[in-house]
Amino acid sequence: MKKIKIYLLVFVLFAGGISCKKSFLDETPLDFLSTSNAFKTAADFNASVYNMFRLVREEFYTLNDNTTYDYQYRTDLAIDAAAAVPNLVGDFTPTNGNRTGHWTRLYKIIAEANTVISRVPSSDMTDTDKKIFEGKGRFFRALGYRTLAYMWGGVPLSLEETTAPRVDFVRATKAEVLAQCILDLEFAAANIPSIGLASYKDGDLSREAATHLLSEVYLAAGQFQKAVDAATAVISSGNLNLMTGRFGSMSTGPNANPGDVYSDMFRVGNQNRSKGNREGILVVQIEANNPGGAGATNLGFANAGGYCMERVHVPLTRDANLNGVAYFRWPAGDYSSGGRGVGFMGPSYWFQDSVWRNSGTDIRNANHNFVRKFKVTNPANPMFGQDLDFYNLPAGTRGTSNAVLVSGRPSRALYAFQAKATTPYQHPQELLDPVNRPWPYSLKDGAAFTFRDEYMFRLAETYLIRAEAYLGLNNTGLAAADINMVRARSSATPVLPAEVNIDYILDERMRELGVEEKRMLTLDRLGKWYDRVVKCNPYYAAQADPKYNLWPIPQSVIEANREAVITQNPGYN
Repeated sequence: MKKIKIYLLVFVLFAGGISCKKSFLDETPLDFLSTSNAFKTAADFNASVYNMFRLVREEFYTLNDNTTYDYQYRTDLAIDAAAAVPNLVGDFTPTNGNRTGHWTRLYKIIAEANTVISRVPSSDMTDTDKKIFEGKGRFFRALGYRTLAYMWGGVPLSLEETTAPRVDFVRATKAEVLAQCILDLEFAAANIPSIGLASYKDGDLSREAATHLLSEVYLAAGQFQKAVDAATAVISSGNLNLMTGRFGSMSTGPNANPGDVYSDMFRVGNQNRSKGNREGILVVQIEANNPGGAGATNLGFANAGGYCMERVHVPLTRDANLNGVAYFRWPAGDYSSGGRGVGFMGPSYWFQDSVWRNSGTDIRNANHNFVRKFKVTNPANPMFGQDLDFYNLPAGTRGTSNAVLVSGRPSRALYAFQAKATTPYQHPQELLDPVNRPWPYSLKDGAAFTFRDEYMFRLAETYLIRAEAYLGLNNTGLAAADINMVRARSSATPVLPAEVNIDYILDERMRELGVEEKRMLTLDRLGKWYDRVVKCNPYYAAQADPKYNLWPIPQSVIEANREAVITQNPGYN
């Protein structure tokens, strides 16, 4: 025992002596992350690519229920159903926070892409992987600059990683910006693997996605034959085709009818290649209850962080009533309630009515795809079990704030809406609320996201891009043939070559893509915003101004650029 005590004393003294030395506290890290070693392996670059996907998803889909829809509001497609009159002067001012936000987020995507592109040469990757990741970086850079060029025209071009603040930017011309996009997308199309490979993963970039976007940018640059060639490369790749027969979830079973191949395209789980969909080219991944999936179901009020198309586009049917008695038990995941919509973004008359004149057997206009008749679900209402026809409303029908509803006139409480904005009978189980709301398919207040993957590019649009390119080449015969490929899938009457012009193509895009399309980009790409709004949307027409074909450069950007001049777009103060 005495020896043990002595040994313990020696040990304590020895340890204490060491602990008094400063060197004992010095740390020798086995590894650390810094700007010099953050981009070495394919896994490192993948992390940045995933972040760019996140940034793109936020900008175009999931940021909130307001700014994301700047790509649809103020166009020929939609109206603000919650406002009696628009405020285009305020919406298009250089100090508008939404415009500044888009500018900032798009340049963030570009900055991240520049970092990836700049770091590829010094990485430890194979030469093949280096080209793939450079191609992915170039795709995202082109996507950001293409969007900026369409909406603002010429913008500052920055093609290097930013490592220090800069206040000396100047605007490149729109032609220069588009030329850079083309260079980037040509590289991406040549080096990113094909969607047809067994190694392709849902939601990833592909050669076909890069080529689809390249075709669109060729159009913007007026290079019509190259646009045809690029679109043809996608269409003829052998890896993609239009879906023409019923498929996927809900194509059979009790909720299969009403239904068709067009409605199947937007059923939950049907968008990705792994599920048999060969039309999707680039599909934005949105997953319920998956961290980072932009589909949380535990929110008390779902208006940010997910795809809010259901909330924004579906009318607030809760408020529709007959002599004070509600027509519907709301909210519910059926066609009548449409989920938990709040009636912000209604259809323009053009979208609701005009483009569907003489539509005949076009399945895209069937009631289960474009809802105009609403099954009355409140047993206390005299019309229980009958259809409430939006175009033939009973006397005594009122809506939000007890306003009298007029047949066929969009109001916040009731308007025709595209069913693809929601997911009838397919809301996540966690959002069903049979205890507190004891009616079929009842929902919690945390509903209102569209819990489904979303198409950014799909093959039907590729056909319409090629049709537009053929029109640019004055070949209306081939343009009509491509349009009719899309129309045939929907059992629509073929268009004749003599009927094809740019307005017809824009109408066909509206029929096929509808609220799925980022309509502002299409109109701004063509310089047709003013013409189409005046022609198609009386809600905005009175305040329309040709200068709105381009957005104003954010004033904060102009003022922060102290060592050079960024000129404002014409007409803006």
